[in-house]
Amino acid sequence: MLDELIVILTDTVGVPAEDIGPDTTPEQVELDSLALVELSVALEEKLGVAITERELKDLPTVGAIAELVADRTGRA
Repeated sequence: MLDELIVILTDTVGVPAEDIGPDTTPEQVELDSLALVELSVALEEKLGVAITERELKDLPTVGAIAELVADRTGRA
């Protein structure tokens, strides 16, 4: 799931994939409020999972976001 999330982040926010890892914080990849909204929309469109900007904002790392996405989609 982390790999899929990295692709979505790269496509949505434009951060190079090599700059994103499981311990990367949202601040390190410049996930501000607008980017979190865009990520939320992209997750729903690409993976069919509804995660709000607020939920994404409360997660400390990209790995934690990937875990939440995996939980919601039922995929690892």
